[in-house]
Amino acid sequence: MLAAAALHAAPIQDETPMDVRWMNTAVVALAIGLVGLLLAAGLLRLSRLPYFQIDRIEVGGDLQRNSLATVRANAVHRLQGSFFDLDLQKSREVFESVPWVRKAVVRRVWPNELRVTLEEHRPAAYWFREDQEDQLVNTLGEVFDANLGDVEDERLPVLRGPAHSTGEESARMLAMLRALKPLLQPLGEVQTLRLTARGSWSVQLDNEARIELGRGTDDEVLARATRFVQTLPALQRQYPAPLEQADLRYPQGYAVKLRGTSTWADAASKPKPPPVRKPSAPTPP
Repeated sequence: MLAAAALHAAPIQDETPMDVRWMNTAVVALAIGLVGLLLAAGLLRLSRLPYFQIDRIEVGGDLQRNSLATVRANAVHRLQGSFFDLDLQKSREVFESVPWVRKAVVRRVWPNELRVTLEEHRPAAYWFREDQEDQLVNTLGEVFDANLGDVEDERLPVLRGPAHSTGEESARMLAMLRALKPLLQPLGEVQTLRLTARGSWSVQLDNEARIELGRGTDDEVLARATRFVQTLPALQRQYPAPLEQADLRYPQGYAVKLRGTSTWADAASKPKPPPVRKPSAPTPP
């Protein structure tokens, strides 16, 4: 019984020669590769059948600047491929190259349809830079190219950035514009916001008044603008003239030029403004 058990447990050795085993492996691999090639060739021929050619393109989205006819005329003829081999990334880039299109989502729908959802830019301001042609900034602070004539009736404000400005600076300037507009509303509508290469801010209002806001963090600039708007009415009660220019770059006050006169005001003064000083003012730091 013990001998029988030992005989049963002994492993069975494969006596097939090594070269034969390698040959069998190569034959199996070759067969698998051949089947794969046949399948690929079949799929390629299948993809070229007229049934799978993209013959329907559905375009959707909240379109205000473009019509469906405009999008089709600019993009459809540039699409290449059938349902199986159409490059979705390149197709998305084709649709995003259409004027005013910010983002495109492209997906296949079996067996021969393409569905495209478009998102357009929403202009918030003009974008002017010394080293580049005029552009627009959308509501997300992104700079984009478009025909400026399309927005000439919308009275958009102007952002003037320094040369070599980045997308981060355009977004920062748009945020500053949005913060300044309600602050300066008692004085007029902000028409132009400028940021120099040295980081100094200034605004021009729709009544041609110009305000130098100076440098500093965004909070510091906004705080100076707030103090100025709060104290200017007291000054204008004594000198009732429209604002022409203001310089807020002084540490303890600001210089003001009213139409027909000029004066110096302490930003912290309450009801009674200080007397007029003519004609010079301290040099800004």
